[in-house]
Amino acid sequence: MKIKYLHTMVRVLDLEASMKFYELLGLKEIRRAENEAGRFTLVFMAPEDQPECPVELTWNWDGDTGLPSDSRHFGHLAYAVEDIYAMCQTLMDHGVTINRPPRDGHMAFVRSPDNVSIELLQMGERKPPQEPWASMPNTGHW
Repeated sequence: MKIKYLHTMVRVLDLEASMKFYELLGLKEIRRAENEAGRFTLVFMAPEDQPECPVELTWNWDGDTGLPSDSRHFGHLAYAVEDIYAMCQTLMDHGVTINRPPRDGHMAFVRSPDNVSIELLQMGERKPPQEPWASMPNTGHW
């Protein structure tokens, strides 16, 4: 029996803010579905060269009181990035908190506007430790 990965779905409260966050990570909208009867929008976003690995943002038009306050119940999304320091700097420059800085030149964690935990991993070999990351403390939980 074969199995094929399709996508990971996360519910979002502010579709525009969430899309901007995932765009900072390098994801692009690849598909969108509007459902008038169900009153929701689905936006699929993926890395430009990996359309087969999307995250599905589900936005309920009338709000979503069922969204848990801590989305850790499903774990996290993970993306390999070309330069972990540059990615974390870009995110910080746009107001994103680096919850677990890449002190080791290899791994960092951030949170989306909807509290989804995102793991960032350095592609290839880890980078040598450098400031400000090497001495930056954790913030919040990740």
